[in-house]
Amino acid sequence: MPDRTHIELEATQREMHRGRLGELAAVFLRLGVISFGGPAGHIALMEDEVVRRRGWLSREKFLDLLGAVNLLPGPNSTEMALYIGLLRAGGAGLLVAGISFILPAAILVTTMAVAYLRFGMLPQAVGVLYGAKPVIIAVVLQALWGLGRTAVKTRFLAVTGMAAAAAALLGVDPLLILFAAGCIVVLRRWLMRPTTPHIPLLGFFFGAAAPASAASGAAAIGVGSLFLYFLKVGAVLFGSGYLLLAFLRADLVERWHWLTEAQLLDAIAVSQVTPGPLSTAATFIGYVLAGPWGALLATIAIFLPGFVLVAASGRLVPRLRQSPVASAFLDGVNVAALALMTAVSWQLGRAALLDWTTMGIAAVSAVLLLRFRVNSAWLVLGGAVAGLAASALRAR
Repeated sequence: MPDRTHIELEATQREMHRGRLGELAAVFLRLGVISFGGPAGHIALMEDEVVRRRGWLSREKFLDLLGAVNLLPGPNSTEMALYIGLLRAGGAGLLVAGISFILPAAILVTTMAVAYLRFGMLPQAVGVLYGAKPVIIAVVLQALWGLGRTAVKTRFLAVTGMAAAAAALLGVDPLLILFAAGCIVVLRRWLMRPTTPHIPLLGFFFGAAAPASAASGAAAIGVGSLFLYFLKVGAVLFGSGYLLLAFLRADLVERWHWLTEAQLLDAIAVSQVTPGPLSTAATFIGYVLAGPWGALLATIAIFLPGFVLVAASGRLVPRLRQSPVASAFLDGVNVAALALMTAVSWQLGRAALLDWTTMGIAAVSAVLLLRFRVNSAWLVLGGAVAGLAASALRAR
């Protein structure tokens, strides 16, 4: 007969696991609703929630995950959510966190696609973005400050980060910046060591990060063709959401003529004015081309490779710090990833801080974050309300 204490312990563990899954669902559903600002903004909001407020991860662990997702194809912020879910509650946590983060944006984008086909126009969200983006700037800067103090351990790493930021602003490919920074730090530590360390644990990332060229797709439009096409895009897409635009334009507009130029730009616009991953442009395109089933399958396809890659590499990432070379490589990648976030924040700031109103929203948000530790979710919602009010006043 099983020991009663053992049975009670298993029941307690199951209850704790269910509680963690509930927490993950609540956190990432909320983040999915308020995550404006692209991947940099999404990751900053996650850092505020899971590192500063809840203490689920240390800053160093969060940085290691950030370095890992930058070396994987697919949407970075979604993969960060997947890693957090995996570490928090295993495989079920990965699924719950990922689906919860994607679902609000997918539903909203599908709703906008329905309106787009029915009325020939997009619902306007200018006021929401006007007020929400300045808040995201404050959240990103706070995250960069906290993560930077952990990542920049030496003067050499500081110089590496500054060089990476300069390269990003000059338009150098982000993946090249990440690998160059990692290799430079490895080389420096190799030169400073009396013996040459072996190089385990890097093969996965070098293999995973080798971009594949897009193969030719099906000539006819169907849900199967859409699924296979977006599965391929999700498996080979590195870099920002704007690289997605280049992929889609080359194939869907110029090669196969499935979409017009205007329809593609509208799809990208919808993904930008809605919260959540920019890759939900696939949801919009899927609905326009093949209705609800097209939207569902395109969404699943573009995010599926990220789920598989994170599940496959989840146990590898924590072991990277055990290898001197892998640890050095990750240090370089981490500072380069923060440099890329800094460059994106600069560009986002130029687009978001348009006048005294937006600068005031950003300043107030920064004070509330740093001094009073107000939850970033409330700040984003407050900024959106302020933006709508300001837009309404200007329209009078």
